[in-house]
Amino acid sequence: MRDLVRRIEAATPPGRDRALDALRALAILGVVLGHWLVTALISDSGTVRGASPLTHLPEFTPVSWVFQTLAVFFLVGGAVAARSHAAARARHEPYRRRLGARLGRLFRPVVAVLAVWTVAALAMLAAGVPWQTVHTLGKLVLSPLWFLLVFAALTAATPLVARVHPLWPLAVVLHVDLIRFGLDGPAWLGWINVAAGWLVPYCLGAAWARNGLKDRRTGWVLLLGGAAATALLVLLAGYPAAMVGVPGAPVSNLNPPTLAAVTFGLAQCGGALLLLGPLRRALRRPTAWAAVALLNLGAMTVFLWHQTAMIAVTATGLLAGELLGHGPLLGLHSVPDGYGWVLARLAWLPLFAAALLVCCAAFRTYEQGGRPARPSREKRPAGAREARRA
Repeated sequence: MRDLVRRIEAATPPGRDRALDALRALAILGVVLGHWLVTALISDSGTVRGASPLTHLPEFTPVSWVFQTLAVFFLVGGAVAARSHAAARARHEPYRRRLGARLGRLFRPVVAVLAVWTVAALAMLAAGVPWQTVHTLGKLVLSPLWFLLVFAALTAATPLVARVHPLWPLAVVLHVDLIRFGLDGPAWLGWINVAAGWLVPYCLGAAWARNGLKDRRTGWVLLLGGAAATALLVLLAGYPAAMVGVPGAPVSNLNPPTLAAVTFGLAQCGGALLLLGPLRRALRRPTAWAAVALLNLGAMTVFLWHQTAMIAVTATGLLAGELLGHGPLLGLHSVPDGYGWVLARLAWLPLFAAALLVCCAAFRTYEQGGRPARPSREKRPAGAREARRA
């Protein structure tokens, strides 16, 4: 392990902003842990259905404030794409060449997920598994793909949106919500916010790439202003306090994004900017940087397979319980209606993580180009390819 750490450190370009990679890693981990904590699969009369502990335990709503980190991912994505676009222009290189490589890395792992789950769904239906169960599991696995579609669209549009001020898409979100909620307008207008809402942190990242966010004062303004605006929207305008969807709730802050979700994202972006200094200092340590680099190498694989890992552990526990004559296992496929469920779910997280590591070992090569890595005859640090692509 120490040798791997040394190779990654030696292969990292001197000018790389390691804090960007750390923010991306934190955003991915936030999404994964958030899904594992607020998603329950309940065994009920021979079927499996989804539920959320936030429905029964609203006092845990602040958990969604910690682990709903999508705005940070779009912030980093906007910064990376804007820098890539500027570098391509400086070298008179067609941006579509870099875009093709970026989109390929995004969507190659999707093909593997779709193939595996198509076979799994057909096998479950052929074995007599109820359609409701297959639908629940398939929706759980495939619903995160909306994120990749939006992210890919914004990445492709970088030459057009790189210089758009974040206030413009924020104004669009404000007017859409005003019409939807204030003037009783059509609900479908909310889907405009899928692009406009996430364009706000993406454009903020592009401004960061142009060195427009150097002052720590900007971070504090975003953090405090975004937090205050979100609090006012929740307390006075009736927006949900949870920053994730809650089954049965009349309004979701994410489906589609609301003004509260966007202002909350601005607060997160401000916090991310304030973390840059501490992260850069922490990542001078080779061990810390190696962990971040390795996670970034498989970021999309982790994102795409984390729900499958949870489902695999849940299904294994359900089968084991049936064979041993036990009822639903607490924290795994029981109703999430008490503190005992929360404590039990925390105890299951290491097994979810172990299952995710197995998925990453099996499918990580699709993110890196679809072929297993082969030993190289070149005399270069063995970690060079990994560190540079992280």
